[in-house]
Amino acid sequence: MILDVAEDLAGLDEALEQAPNLPAVFLLWPRQGEPYLSKTNLLRRRLLRLLKEREKPSRLLNLRHTVRRIEYWLTGSALESAARLYELARLHFPRTYADLLHLRLPPYVKILLQNEFPRSQVTTHLGRAPALYYGPFRTRASAERFESQFLDLFQVRRCQEDLAPSPEHPGCMYGEMGMCLRPCQQVVGVEEYSHEVGRAVEFLRTDGRSLLDFIIQSRDRMSEELRFEEAARQHKRLEKVQEVLRQRDEMAREIGRLDGVAVTPSTAPNAVELWPVHQGCWRDPLRLGFEVEEGKTVSLDHKLRETFAGWAPPRLSGIERQERLALLAHWYYSSWRDGEWLPVESFDELPYRKLVHAVSRVAHGDTQPAR
Repeated sequence: MILDVAEDLAGLDEALEQAPNLPAVFLLWPRQGEPYLSKTNLLRRRLLRLLKEREKPSRLLNLRHTVRRIEYWLTGSALESAARLYELARLHFPRTYADLLHLRLPPYVKILLQNEFPRSQVTTHLGRAPALYYGPFRTRASAERFESQFLDLFQVRRCQEDLAPSPEHPGCMYGEMGMCLRPCQQVVGVEEYSHEVGRAVEFLRTDGRSLLDFIIQSRDRMSEELRFEEAARQHKRLEKVQEVLRQRDEMAREIGRLDGVAVTPSTAPNAVELWPVHQGCWRDPLRLGFEVEEGKTVSLDHKLRETFAGWAPPRLSGIERQERLALLAHWYYSSWRDGEWLPVESFDELPYRKLVHAVSRVAHGDTQPAR
């Protein structure tokens, strides 16, 4: 929506009266210079603070005598506000938008696969070099905690140096404790070490199922063979793996498998917004309305199938992908989340029943804020 401001200030006051007092993202265009971009939960009140004439001098920003045009976009949720603000900032401030938005990238656990002896690290950037990224995590501390506990399950090195393997290498305590294969001391070669890294990578790609299934099969086989002490050890190992998986944050998974749908309120009456995320990429939302068609109601399941029938996964640059993931993670892990996130295994087999329940809860305002 655009509100043109006349040369006289009476036109500005009239424009302010037309503005709704609802959540929105807005642009204030001055007669000269760059626009002022921001978001608010109450548009008219925020505009009055910025543009209303004041009887007494104040330190608060006032643009009353410079603005010539007001543009605003009503938003139905915090995620929509963040997405709209991001798009406008990229458009009008292409060089400084990240600083303007105070955009904080979430942390990931990264396996550096291009290294001859791969290792892990916690990072906030999704690079182009061959690597596996697991996340996004709520905080760097939670990512580091998961990385440490996850590495306890495998004999992968934890050192950060570029290895020059040699029998004279001093090694480290993890090697002495049997928690590393010690490639630094040439105890193992590239092939054997790569096999262990492959097990760790498969663990992350399958959300732990590869190791869990192996341990369960081993435990059951030993139990059938009456090797109860060995079965008990495998059971304790199983509990340790399950405890590690419980420590990860809710959204964390291998980025190539980060699929799901965020369901949020909409500005349109009798509707919600669906934000499909495919392999960590999302673009514009899909609107799902509950209008009566030809005097008859249409089932939500049918509407959802129609909505996703024509949906195609987006193609994003690496930078835009990680920045959009930052917006999604910030919304999901925030205390003010207004909507639901439904992870899915594949868009070819969407769990429509669960999605129907999520849509119904959001439409009726039954979702609980994040803690």
